[in-house]
Amino acid sequence: MGKTNKIDEAIRLAASSFSSILNPGKTKKKLPKIESSKYPEIYVFRHGETYDNRNKVFSGRRNTRVTPRGKKQAKILNGKFKNKQIDVCVTSSLRRSKDTAKIALKGKKVKFEVDDRIIERSYGKLQGTSKAKLTADDPVKAVKYRRFFNYPPPKGESAKMVKERVFEFCDELVERIRKEGINVALSTHGNSMKMIRFYFEKLPIVEVLVQENPLGTDYAEYVVTPKKVLVSKVPDKKST
Repeated sequence: MGKTNKIDEAIRLAASSFSSILNPGKTKKKLPKIESSKYPEIYVFRHGETYDNRNKVFSGRRNTRVTPRGKKQAKILNGKFKNKQIDVCVTSSLRRSKDTAKIALKGKKVKFEVDDRIIERSYGKLQGTSKAKLTADDPVKAVKYRRFFNYPPPKGESAKMVKERVFEFCDELVERIRKEGINVALSTHGNSMKMIRFYFEKLPIVEVLVQENPLGTDYAEYVVTPKKVLVSKVPDKKST
């Protein structure tokens, strides 16, 4: 049974890797949301479509721009945030994170901060190269680089390394929110958002690795109470 489970996991990792090349950001799964009129909240979203997404290129730390479609996606977020109180937005130093946040939160009095602990995973020597070509040339290595937990690309980061910096950031964020009572938005990237959800939702690692979060159109929402962070798949005001 254990061997069968490992085979099933490997198939899921491979399928998610191939699917995300063809349709980056496409997912049928809804992001978890829970609301509270009493406690502060965290909103987490991924940047809009970039030219590297469109061209199926390993982006990583490249400063690729958001496409016109990506800007439209961020405008969808803006509509969803219309009635939300957001005090601080944390972005990475990359323009796709900043530009998406500015569009998504346009019209709000928000303090913008930069913290590169939520920056995209570094793909090292793979940055700027074609995901499709690597998958065609060496599909096994492509899946390992993109979906294995502790398999860094040459001169790049593994998912485990991203987890370590993101978890440190989240520890400090929750402590700050409890102290200051602020609502915080996080403008993230594909891999950093996976690890933020891993932190708050306590997902099985395979679910984290196969996860595909939408590009710029939706957000996850968590409630920070004095003792724990509340997570729900649907808004549930009664629980707060």
